[in-house]
Amino acid sequence: MDHFLYRDGVLHAEDVPLPEIAAQVGTPFYCYSVATLTRHYRLFDEALAGTDHLICYAMKANSNLAVVKLMGDLGAGVDVVSGGEYLKARAAGIPGEWIVFSGVGKTRDEMRLALAGGIRQFNVESEPEMAALNEVALAMGVVAPITVRVNPDVDAQTHEKIATGKSENKFGIPIAKARAVYAHAATLPGLRVVGIDVHIGSQLTSLEPFEAAYTKVADLTRALRADGHRIDRLDLGGGLGIPYERSNAAPPLPLEYGQMIRRVLGDLGCEIEIEPGRLIAGNAGILVSRVIYLKEGEGRNFLILDAAMNDLVRPAMYAAHHDIVPLIEPAPGVEQAPFDVVGPVCESGDTFAKSRMLPPLAEGDLVAFRSAGAYGAVMASEYNTRPLVPEVLVKGDHVAVIRARPSFDEMINRDTIPLWL
Repeated sequence: MDHFLYRDGVLHAEDVPLPEIAAQVGTPFYCYSVATLTRHYRLFDEALAGTDHLICYAMKANSNLAVVKLMGDLGAGVDVVSGGEYLKARAAGIPGEWIVFSGVGKTRDEMRLALAGGIRQFNVESEPEMAALNEVALAMGVVAPITVRVNPDVDAQTHEKIATGKSENKFGIPIAKARAVYAHAATLPGLRVVGIDVHIGSQLTSLEPFEAAYTKVADLTRALRADGHRIDRLDLGGGLGIPYERSNAAPPLPLEYGQMIRRVLGDLGCEIEIEPGRLIAGNAGILVSRVIYLKEGEGRNFLILDAAMNDLVRPAMYAAHHDIVPLIEPAPGVEQAPFDVVGPVCESGDTFAKSRMLPPLAEGDLVAFRSAGAYGAVMASEYNTRPLVPEVLVKGDHVAVIRARPSFDEMINRDTIPLWL
């Protein structure tokens, strides 16, 4: 469920007509709903009610400062994967002890940053990283809390570019080596083992891969405890999918996910950490764009928009589907026609959809890409010297621009021409 609904024939964000926002900020723009973000966080919190747990919002999905602050205000921790995300989380008011630092390539500077500013744990991904973190912690006179990310060699049954739990993926330590790696970690005075970390991928539409991975984690927990390690936390990652195509079967609900976690891991007495990102932010945001031209081609028609692949790269990168709807509701039973929906960037890859059935549209009409709140604005670029699009947050009838569109002067002035040119 989201809070982008037609009222009196006009698509609204909560209580605000979206054409009014378009008139205020121009197009294209991203729009997020506080009510939807809040609801989705609470679904996870309710799913794990009665268990010791912390929901760490994966801010790589949507790292706008206002969105991260909202998550913190709701009680969430944050999962970060870079020093920049760490600093942004702190700027949003997230305490260091609520921040989990993931990622395969943490630098020593990032380690120092997090140890100085406070950190809940590092999810360590390799033995070289473990050695580096030990050196940094000892030099600073502190002890770094860690989990070790294990790779359970489980097929997440998702897109190959967002699968992370197979043996050929770059993430984590093979689970078969875990006991030896934990034994080594126990000898490093700059580290303190607090638990186990696992994450198998994103946009999963079945609980079976999760259960297979978590069963292996349960067995590993018992084995490590038998080896003398104190395992208090299980960081289970994120990855639960969202319904990008509303005509398809819905992915499992957070409630079902929580029930499975209790069944597989509930007897271990561990704090459960999860790192949802897409399911919290995905359906909480849309991208609004304007039709520039309708173009007749050879055997196909093109709908050319002012949004492009630099604004929403998922279709070009993952062949991802986003429902596209007009802001003015079509009349019941109106005849639809197939269009290739494209942007103005000089790449054939700048295509959002092919042969998409759409109602009649004209130049100047507004359309919305649904389920664009995750991996939308955060992956945007200024390719073709196109400004990053603004982000807007709506709460009831309140509207705030939470990231402004930069001017061309601001973009140009970031560059410097050497004196010798």
